[in-house]
Amino acid sequence: MMEDAQPRTFRQVITPGLAGLTAEHVEAAQKEARRSGVPPLDCLVRLGFVDEKTLLEAIAARLGVEFCDLSHYSCPPEAVRLLQARQAMRYGVLPVKAENGRVTIATCNPFDMASFDELRLILKRDIEMSLALREDIQKAIKRHYGIGADAMEGVEESHGSSDTRRLTGDLADEAAAADASVLKFVNLLLIEALKERATDIHIEPFESDLRVRYRVDGVLHDTAVPVSIKNFQAAIVSRIKVMANLDISEHRLPQDGRIKISLAGEEFDLRISILPTPFGESINIRILNRASVFLSLEELGLDRPDMEKLDALVRMPHGIILVTGPTGSGKTTTLYACLNRINSADRKIITIEDPIEYQMRGLTQMQVHPIVGFTFSNALRSMLRHDPDVMLVGEIRDTETADITIRTALTGHLVFSTLHTNDSAGAVTRLFDMGIEPFLASSSILGIVAQRLVRRICARCGERVEIEPEAIRELGVSRDDMAGGKYMAGKGCEYCRYTGYRGRIAISEIMVLNEPIRRLMLERASAGAIKRKACEIGMHTMRQDGWGKIKRGITTVTEVLRATAEDEILES
Repeated sequence: MMEDAQPRTFRQVITPGLAGLTAEHVEAAQKEARRSGVPPLDCLVRLGFVDEKTLLEAIAARLGVEFCDLSHYSCPPEAVRLLQARQAMRYGVLPVKAENGRVTIATCNPFDMASFDELRLILKRDIEMSLALREDIQKAIKRHYGIGADAMEGVEESHGSSDTRRLTGDLADEAAAADASVLKFVNLLLIEALKERATDIHIEPFESDLRVRYRVDGVLHDTAVPVSIKNFQAAIVSRIKVMANLDISEHRLPQDGRIKISLAGEEFDLRISILPTPFGESINIRILNRASVFLSLEELGLDRPDMEKLDALVRMPHGIILVTGPTGSGKTTTLYACLNRINSADRKIITIEDPIEYQMRGLTQMQVHPIVGFTFSNALRSMLRHDPDVMLVGEIRDTETADITIRTALTGHLVFSTLHTNDSAGAVTRLFDMGIEPFLASSSILGIVAQRLVRRICARCGERVEIEPEAIRELGVSRDDMAGGKYMAGKGCEYCRYTGYRGRIAISEIMVLNEPIRRLMLERASAGAIKRKACEIGMHTMRQDGWGKIKRGITTVTEVLRATAEDEILES
C-alpha cells in the first residue's frame, strides 16, 4: 500500500537486470531525462531499450502492486466520480477502484510522488497504486468521463450555474460560442472523429440529454460525452454555426453549410446539416478527406469477371454507365476508379459534383451551387460547350437532368452518373418513372453497377471458424457451395473497437445492357423480369458476390445479410 511504503525513486527501483535493462541503459535514460525534461521512465521506452508494457509489469512486480489492463476495463462509477476529468487528465491517472475508504489509482509513472501527495489531499483518502499503459489510461479517461469533459468543467466553473442556464436561451450573444472551453470541446469532438475514421458525426438533442454518435465503417456507435454537455447544447450548436458561416439566430429552419479543417497535414471538408427539433437543433457532420487516395479498378474488390466487364464498359466511346446504391455505398469511389482508368492526355474529362469529394489531376471539376442557379442540368449544358470526351454527373436527381444526360450520351459522349436505387435493374424502372422514354434509355445505357459496402473482418483478430449450413440459408447457398471456404470471424480487439471488423469492401452486381435486356426495356418489363434475364445470361447478384467474399474470409454472413435486401432471383 502506497501510503505505508517509503517513497521509492527511479534509481532505487530501476536496476540493471530489471526487464533486461543494463547499467548503460539506465544511465543513458537518466542523461536523456536531464537534457529533455522528460521522466527517465519514459526515456527508457523512447530510446527503445524496452517496451512500456514489459517495463511496467516488471516495476509492478518489484513494487508489489497490480498491473492493470485498462484497454477493455470498466471502472466503477463511484470510483470515477472521486476525481474530476481535468484532474485525471492533469495527473494522467484514473481511479479504478474505491473500497473500504481506499482508492486504487492507475498510473504509468509510479515515481511521481509529488502528484500522489496532491491526489491524496484532493481525495482525502488513502491511495493504492496500480500500473497501466499510458495510452490505455488516456483512452479510459475519454471512455469514462467523455470526450472534452475537462473543457466542459472549465465552462461550468467560469460561468457558474446561472450563466450555464443562460447558454440554453438566446444565442445572439456570440460570447457563449466564443468561450475557449466550448471551442476546445468542439475541436476535440472533431479530432476524435478523425482518429476513429468516422464518416459522420451525429449530435442529437433529447429532452434530458444530448447524444453524440460516430458512424464508423457504416455503423453508428455511441460516443462517451460528459453528462453536463446538455447544459451547453446551445453554445455547441452556435459554435458549429459560426465555423460553417451559418445564421446563429435562426432556430426554426434547416441550414446547410461547410467547414474546411486540417489535422496533421491532411485537409478535410465537413458538410454541416442542421435540423430543428422540439428539443433543440440536431446536427449532422459529414467528413470528407480532400486528399483521399482514389482506388484503381483492381482495388475495388471486384472478382475477375466483373472487373473485366467494367473495364470493357469504361473503354466504350460513348454511352452512359450508371452506379447505383444508397448514400454512403461508395458510388463516388467506384466512379473515380473508372475515370482513373481512362484519364489520359488525349481525353477531355469534366465533372459536376455536389460536393467534389476527390481531386484528380487532369480533370476539370465543378461543384453545383443551387442558390445561384448552378444546378446539374444547367452545368450539363455548359459542359457541352467545352468539347468534352467524358463527363461525370454526380447524381441524376430529376427528369431534366436525366433527359439531358441521356441525350448527351446519344451525341457521342461517355457519361458516368449515379442513381439511388436498390439494385441494377431498379435503375431502369427508376428512369422510366422519371419520364424517360424506353427507346432513349435502352439505346444510351451501356451498363449499370449496383453496390453496397460490407465491413471487412479485422486483420488483427480474425480467426478461422466453422460455419453452419443454417447460417447461410437466407443467402440461398447449398451445402455443396460451402466446400473449400476459408470462413473467418473477428474476436474483437482494440484495433477494431471490439467489433471484429475494420474497414469496408464493396459487394456489387454489374448488368451489361445487351440485346435481350434492351428488348425487355422496350417492352417496359418489370425490374424483376429484367434482373432474372440478366442472371440467366451471367450476371452475379450482390448476394452472390458477397458469398464469394465470405468464402475467401473477407467478410461474414451477417454483414452480407445486413447490407443486401431479399434477393428475388435466389428466392425463386
